[in-house]
Parts: sequence; structure tokens; C-alpha cells
Amino acid sequence: MTRLMRAGIAALMLAPALVLAPAGAWAGEGEGMPQLNFANSLTGSQVVWLAIIFAIFYVLLSRVALPQVAAVLEHRSATIAGDLDAARGAKEQADLAVQELTLATRKAHADAQAAIAAAVAEAKAEAARHAAQLNQALEAQLAAAEQQISAARGTAMAALRDVATETASAMVQRLASVAAPREAVDRAVGAVLAGRG
Repeated sequence: MTRLMRAGIAALMLAPALVLAPAGAWAGEGEGMPQLNFANSLTGSQVVWLAIIFAIFYVLLSRVALPQVAAVLEHRSATIAGDLDAARGAKEQADLAVQELTLATRKAHADAQAAIAAAVAEAKAEAARHAAQLNQALEAQLAAAEQQISAARGTAMAALRDVATETASAMVQRLASVAAPREAVDRAVGAVLAGRG
């Protein structure tokens, strides 16, 4: 029971004494309120019953009502304290969850950046390998084409020499009406073609 409650009960108990003191002073006088005339025996019994009722009221308040009120107040304080503790715990858990989420987001972002960088590097390496293979294939095709061109040129030159030799022999025969020796015409054509080559 709190001190404030005890002070209230004590004030209630002292109220009859405060009322009776002036009433005793007025009892000698013939004036005043008849209810406070202590010369009358009925007034004394009323004061006794008043004291008994206040005593019963004090006992009931101090033993029954006020402990229940105090228990309700203590229960309410405990409930509020428990709710505050639960709220603090929930806030701490929420803060931890936010920190974990932030760390997980940063890690996922870093992992994604690393994966993107690895994929780009792998794509560049694959493109370089593919370009090298294409270059090798093109170089091989160019070499083959050059060989074919060289072979075709040799074939063409050999055919051209034969055609030039025959044409020169035919022209000499027409112009001079004499058949030129094949070896001399072949040498002359060879010398002309060598000068051009």
C-alpha cells in the first residue's frame, strides 16, 4: 500500500476528531447545531458508531480494496514494462534484420558485378579465340588462293608461250612466206616474256 493511500485513510480517521473538537466547545453553550450537542446521550452513541464505521471502513480499505487496487497497478506496470521490453527486443531484431539485408544486398551486388565481369572477360576471350581461328582460316585460304593463282599463272604463262610461239611462227610464215625454225621462235618468245616478267 502506498504512502499516499495511507495518508488518505489517516485523514479520514482524523476527520471525526476535527469535527468533535469544536462541537465540545459548543456543548457548553446553548447555541449551535443540536446534532453536535454532546450533552445529549444520543449524540455520544452516534459518535461511537461513527468511529466504529470509520474503523470498519479503514479495515476494508486497507485489507481488501487498496491491495486489489495496488495489485492492479502493479500488474499494469509489469504489463507496460513487458510490452516495452518486447518492443525493444523487436526493434533490435528489426535492426539486425535490416543490417543482414543490407549486407546480403551488398554481397549480391558484388557477386553480380563479379559474374558480369567474368562473363565479359570470357566473352572477350572467346571472341579473341574465334577471331584467331578465323584469321588462321583466312590465312590458309589466302595461301591456298595464292598457290592456285601461282599455279594458274604458271599454266597460263606456259599456254601463252605456246600460243605466242605458234602465233609468231604463223606470222613469220605469212609475212616471209618462209617457215621459221621452231626453236628460234621459241627462244625469241621466251626472251620477250622474260623481259616482261
